[in-house]
Amino acid sequence: MNRIRKGDQVIVITGKNKGQRGDVLRVEGDRVFVSNVNLVKRHTKPNPQANQAGGIVEREASIHISNVQLFNPATNKGERVGAKTLADGRKVRVYRSSGEVVDA
Repeated sequence: MNRIRKGDQVIVITGKNKGQRGDVLRVEGDRVFVSNVNLVKRHTKPNPQANQAGGIVEREASIHISNVQLFNPATNKGERVGAKTLADGRKVRVYRSSGEVVDA
């Protein structure tokens, strides 16, 4: 079970973007792409077939999944995440500090 999924709000805990928050755009293996975090400039060639203009494009680069934590709005901090099986057999993510269920 993935601890961090697409759409989760995360906080960066280390590196040059430490303290920044954003939503997870996508997860690729052990790397995540977070909106408006770790922005890089890419020099792109124009591609008329894809209707794409050339120039310098700013976009998100990936961050290793160990460098982000799930953001808990109740405590206003990043929290560690664990898994728990409910009585009805569903497997859900829970915050390790409080045991509160992440998924609704």
